[in-house]
Amino acid sequence: MSHETLDAAAGTLPAEAIDAIERAATSAHRHEELFSERAANIRQSAVRDVFDISMRPGLVSLAGGSPYLQSLPLDRLAATAAKIIGEDGLTALQYSSGQGSEELRTQICEVMAAEGIRDALPQNVVITAGSQSAQDVATKVFCNPGDVVLVEDPTYVGALNTFEAYQVQVETVGMDSDGLVPELLEARIAALQLAGKNIKFLYTIPNFNNPSGITLARERRQQVVNICRKANILVLEDNPYGLLRYSGEALTPLRADNPDDVIYMGSFSKIFAPGLRIGWALVPEHLQRRYYLAAESVTLCPPAFNQMLVSAYLREYDWKGQIETYRGLYAERCSAMLSALAGHMPAGTTWTDPEGGFFVWVTLPEGIDTYPLLHKAIDAGVVFIPGAAFTPSDEPSNKLRLAFSAVPPEAIEEGVRRLAPVLQEAIAAL
Repeated sequence: MSHETLDAAAGTLPAEAIDAIERAATSAHRHEELFSERAANIRQSAVRDVFDISMRPGLVSLAGGSPYLQSLPLDRLAATAAKIIGEDGLTALQYSSGQGSEELRTQICEVMAAEGIRDALPQNVVITAGSQSAQDVATKVFCNPGDVVLVEDPTYVGALNTFEAYQVQVETVGMDSDGLVPELLEARIAALQLAGKNIKFLYTIPNFNNPSGITLARERRQQVVNICRKANILVLEDNPYGLLRYSGEALTPLRADNPDDVIYMGSFSKIFAPGLRIGWALVPEHLQRRYYLAAESVTLCPPAFNQMLVSAYLREYDWKGQIETYRGLYAERCSAMLSALAGHMPAGTTWTDPEGGFFVWVTLPEGIDTYPLLHKAIDAGVVFIPGAAFTPSDEPSNKLRLAFSAVPPEAIEEGVRRLAPVLQEAIAAL
């Protein structure tokens, strides 16, 4: 803090507070040299920044991909939670197994069977703090600083933050309307190997990719795994939205036919409740022990109470019926988003047409940077996520993500109506 700022504060703050501010500033400067190289790579998520802004009254937030929890039977869940504490509180509030409870791991195998993975064994499931933690553990186990991780372009910002923190080199592979392009994947692997790079895994969201909403086509799925297997590269399949398909034909996960080559990551955040922070990794048997030990070293054990509540939900509630409710809600909101885009977006913009999930990906003409447009959109009363957040590149992006999952249809219409003039002005200025 500058002397001028301190002088200004002196009239409103007690002397003790000013001393504390000075000490904090001095300590922060003195401790800068103690940061690890890894810490320098940890950045605030752009999604989190915008999430905080989107809480302002009056704004229509098309930014955050949150599930619509209002459709859950909250009163009944409250009674279930109270029963768990009342009858099994000493277990629920105690340390638990580092791998997760056997009951929940068995139930997770049943959830994966509904997705098309029918050979999963509970002993190969590791409970994690959401699928974000599963990504972190995988990167810790397999990657040294300087190793290469392949990702779709665009991809999930949380995964990018994890990879950057572990000092890996993130390389993108292009997508089209049918998802990851196998020929581009093969070419990128060959070029990186020729350059002497050590590629550890491909991180992919094959169903309703975050942020694009694009789904990897059926005919490409085994191709992608085969290309990676030939190069001895693991596949990390992140599938939080897989059960939330509301149109088109269900596609089998990559893991279904490739138990030795794919680490499959799932989550209850989208099909139940994100606040419980319960996800999982289905790990190939020959990799399970190293993966489990690394997970245990981070969290010691996943929270017992949260696991017991999820188990009770899967055991006593119509969780498949709840997923059908979610599908209907999100289908309606996706339709509202697409209709609003068709009715309001200026010429020169295009967007994806997802068959599930939470997101639509909008592309503006080349030469437009959507990051500066965010401030103008906020002034207009609407929030989105700029496309640059979803790529490791520092180059400007002419894309943006719109989320519809937590927004009523009439608010979606209003949000797009507010956004359209902001985009029109940017296009006119080209």
